[in-house]
Amino acid sequence: MKNKGKFAAILILSLSIMLSGCKVTTKEEATEVPKPTQGTEVVTDNKAVDIELLGMSANEADLNIVRDQLTKNGFNVKLNVQADYGSYKAQQDAGNFDIALTSWTTVTGNPDYAVRSLFKTGGDYSILADSEIDALIEEASAQTPDQYKETYKKFEEKLVFEKAYIAPLYSSLKAQALNQEVLNKDSVRISESRSLPWEDLDFKDPSKRTTDTLVLQSTIPTLTSLDPIKGNDGSINIINTNSNVRLLNLTDDDKITSVGSLSLNHAIAEGNSDYYFILRDDINFAAIKDKAVVNTGERVGADDVIFSLNRAKDKNSVPDHRTYTLHEHIKNIELVTDPAVLDATKVSGGSDTVKSALEKGLGTKISALVADKTQASNKDGKYQVVKLSTTKPFPQVLNYLAHQSAGIVSKKQVEKINTYDVANFDVNKDIPYGDQNTVTEGSKYNNTLNTSGPYILSHKNDYEAIFYKNPGYMKGTEHEPNISTIKIRFIKDADSALSALRSGEIHIYYGVSETKFDVVKGDSKLALQTVPSNAASYLLFNTKNRPIAESADLRKAVLYSINQDEFLAYYSGNKFKAVSTLSPIVQTGLELKADPAKAKEFLNAYKASK
Repeated sequence: MKNKGKFAAILILSLSIMLSGCKVTTKEEATEVPKPTQGTEVVTDNKAVDIELLGMSANEADLNIVRDQLTKNGFNVKLNVQADYGSYKAQQDAGNFDIALTSWTTVTGNPDYAVRSLFKTGGDYSILADSEIDALIEEASAQTPDQYKETYKKFEEKLVFEKAYIAPLYSSLKAQALNQEVLNKDSVRISESRSLPWEDLDFKDPSKRTTDTLVLQSTIPTLTSLDPIKGNDGSINIINTNSNVRLLNLTDDDKITSVGSLSLNHAIAEGNSDYYFILRDDINFAAIKDKAVVNTGERVGADDVIFSLNRAKDKNSVPDHRTYTLHEHIKNIELVTDPAVLDATKVSGGSDTVKSALEKGLGTKISALVADKTQASNKDGKYQVVKLSTTKPFPQVLNYLAHQSAGIVSKKQVEKINTYDVANFDVNKDIPYGDQNTVTEGSKYNNTLNTSGPYILSHKNDYEAIFYKNPGYMKGTEHEPNISTIKIRFIKDADSALSALRSGEIHIYYGVSETKFDVVKGDSKLALQTVPSNAASYLLFNTKNRPIAESADLRKAVLYSINQDEFLAYYSGNKFKAVSTLSPIVQTGLELKADPAKAKEFLNAYKASK
């Protein structure tokens, strides 16, 4: 980066200057900063307060900025820096931190996903238990976009400013770089939320589709789970998204679509509680035999949809279910076999029937609805239709159906593998469907995956993972995968990944840091793609087992020590201010501004209460 050394010197100097007094504001008017907790005399002393900051080495720059901001506001910061995500997560799960530098990407494009798993009592990733927060999440979830903005504003006021459960840092661009001498640049999509669709990828020379391997990159070689409901993190999201087809997809700008999904069309019935999906008949499950891909001959059908979504919404369907709160609004999933039902039901907000809505654009109209998936024949007008009902009007359910956790698995295969008793699951002897050990080369290798998506993972080690095109996936359509073999190289270090891209060892680098944009732009072989993302980084307070859990004053002292402008300066304006994980999706008008005076007040109030 040009003048990098000079810039770094200026940044270090700026970090040593006391911040000017500021306050929380809306776009319209100033809001009074909350006062320190009352009831004790505030006694000023200059003794620094110990605090442990957890993070990963990949985020070293952010950790250093946070450390310096806290240090100059009265904290003695102990850095707990872990080399990789697995080690970081282990420390976080063990509660070995006061504050953890973390991030969240709303991969479904809807605001409920930005808050439910993270902050609702009992959420998949939540360590909070606050009934007021829960009530606001539920209230907003049933509202339309023009209604929920005010509710989410109240949510942010309570989460960030009143309770200080998190301290926001910034929201980000989504960026990826590709070798445009190898790949057809137009085939490489970048979406606000959706993971990179592998089936669209293509070589610049199409004749290489079956002879050459496309090489991607990931930082995490340990995969949480290849069962889509048991993994929801950076190790697995892009893999599970491309391994299992869903009822719906997201467009690049986060609109719901049936294009490229298991459904040919979908319709919302009057009342916004019933949702209908008409299924395509040209997807079979893929399997691996002797590390080679085979077409199982089993069609992906309504029985698999019903099975997959029932287990997705049931917390007790598998041990260590990671995504059930995303699907807890599903009440029932059933097969529709009477076309008259579709004719008698009106769509939401219109005069059309559900039947006519489902038939739009189809080559052949509905002549029959069949219960047996093997009897479905779209060209003959014989279809399968699935009806999903929600516990309350909840249009955001469609976004969750586009999430990787709603991937359709084989009912037959999963029931064959998961014969254990969930309540008495023994990690030492029970081997669940999707266990990464079953696809890792070695004595435990026994690949039992049946995937409904465009690709299937054949085998992996700590160095790479090999995926093959599903030979039974939408064959002969525009959605049939182009490239036969995809390899993921596991490269933990960002600089090493960029070097691998520049040398031609990998072809796409997914997640380029803003600090490396100039390097990519300066290499004629490479192309940089960016789009505003739904990702936000923040500090999570340990509200379980540390002193910070008991003191809002201590948390607010940290909150008002954070100066987002310094992060934006470090990243050359390629980061954006945030208030919460909602910020990339819902503009509430709130803003966090650093206030050293308030930070000192809250810190002294904490000291006096000890």
